[in-house]
Amino acid sequence: MKVAFFDTKNYDITSFEPYAKEKGIKLKFYETKLNEDTVDLAKGCFAVCAFVNDVINAEVIDRLCELGVKLLAMRCAGYNNVDINYAKGKIDIVRVPAYSPYAVAEHAMALLLTSVRRVHRAYIRTKDFNFSLNGLTGFDLHGKTVGVVGTGKIGRVFIDICRGFGMNVIAYDKFPAKDSGIDYVELNELFRRSDVISFHCPLTEDTYHIVSSETISQLKKGVVLINTSRGALIDAEALLEGIKARHIGAACLDVYEEEGDFFFEDLSGHIISDDILARLISMPNVIVTSHQAFLTNEALENIAQTTVDNIITYSKGEKSGNEINT
Repeated sequence: MKVAFFDTKNYDITSFEPYAKEKGIKLKFYETKLNEDTVDLAKGCFAVCAFVNDVINAEVIDRLCELGVKLLAMRCAGYNNVDINYAKGKIDIVRVPAYSPYAVAEHAMALLLTSVRRVHRAYIRTKDFNFSLNGLTGFDLHGKTVGVVGTGKIGRVFIDICRGFGMNVIAYDKFPAKDSGIDYVELNELFRRSDVISFHCPLTEDTYHIVSSETISQLKKGVVLINTSRGALIDAEALLEGIKARHIGAACLDVYEEEGDFFFEDLSGHIISDDILARLISMPNVIVTSHQAFLTNEALENIAQTTVDNIITYSKGEKSGNEINT
């Protein structure tokens, strides 16, 4: 069974190849992203394996069907880059709904600690043998109020971590977890009360630009925003203006709404054409990591095994429980 694997990185090959070979699946690795120009590389394949920045629109879906591809296997939890409505009845889609909530939640806390204790600035400073502490004053997390938007597996792990630091936790979720002991509040109250806000929700019509120029005015002055979920939860231009106005104290971003042309690539020798991203990165109170939160050995192993198992289960005409358009 052949599977076309798009947007390949070295760590993908390391994690996927041994398990796929063991299960009798031949992966054809392509560095290029899946889009209208590259879809023909899937010719002769039973399935296509795609990632968050591949473009799976109507044109790509039609061509995959013409090529006889039976399954689109997303090796991630999110699928907002897939035209789900158009795909329905044409090609089946599976995903990896959970791989390691600890990886993402721990990265969110790592970003927060780095930001509030100025670790990134201290690291650069000491590389020049500058051991001054001027400008590195942070604040305690203990006793601060953290608002968690989205209380799925990742959100709840992040809540547990925050409680370990002695933080006061409040949360918002359209579908609150029953008997969880979580203190749920309305979103506007969470925005008003929180010293730190961390987003762990999917990107939907309801959550698109949940942080906008309108909602930023509701935030507590000096708030720290953390986004390890989906970039378009935050209006990047509004975020930039909020930081420039000194209303937002800091931003920790592992995702960015226009990340598709930049993240996962080495652009160190290029000029970044996105002025907003370049400006955000230049600010001392903004930390940007390039969709790195998932990247642990444990998560990569889980992603590989679940993806391969999804493909095998589908090939047998069985349900894996990870279908998203059936």
